[in-house]
Amino acid sequence: MIKLEKGDKAPDFTGTDDQGNVVKLKDFKGKKLILFFYPKDNTPGCTAEACNLQENYEYWHDQGYSILGISPDSVESHRKFKAKFNFKYMLISDPEKEIMKTYGTYGPKMMYGKEVTGVLRTTFIVDESGIINHIFKKVDTKNHSEQIIKSLKLN
Repeated sequence: MIKLEKGDKAPDFTGTDDQGNVVKLKDFKGKKLILFFYPKDNTPGCTAEACNLQENYEYWHDQGYSILGISPDSVESHRKFKAKFNFKYMLISDPEKEIMKTYGTYGPKMMYGKEVTGVLRTTFIVDESGIINHIFKKVDTKNHSEQIIKSLKLN
């Protein structure tokens, strides 16, 4: 499994967003990016994480950040999830888990005491040059924005 580290160049990717548009990492060149990988739309932890980022969307926008969520859900699932919670940011569909494998966010994990293969909830902070500035592997879903702000010493 790929293990990206702080200081690595974020791997380029191509995916489809919640509106069916093709999106590439290079579309965000020159912008700071919060790139979060999550297991499934409309589940408690994933909804808490996505909503926390949305609740702080204006703050992130004012700080110069774009937000992009990626999960294996379908474009249609993302469209409904986004509409339900009025997310202002894009959700990328990765049903083949190609982007996740490239970022090392799909693999073995413990769930209810058993090892399973699945999405490893992870957030990458990518700078304007495409370099990974920070990686969150232990995401506080309910307070993720605060977790990022504290770690990046933004306030």
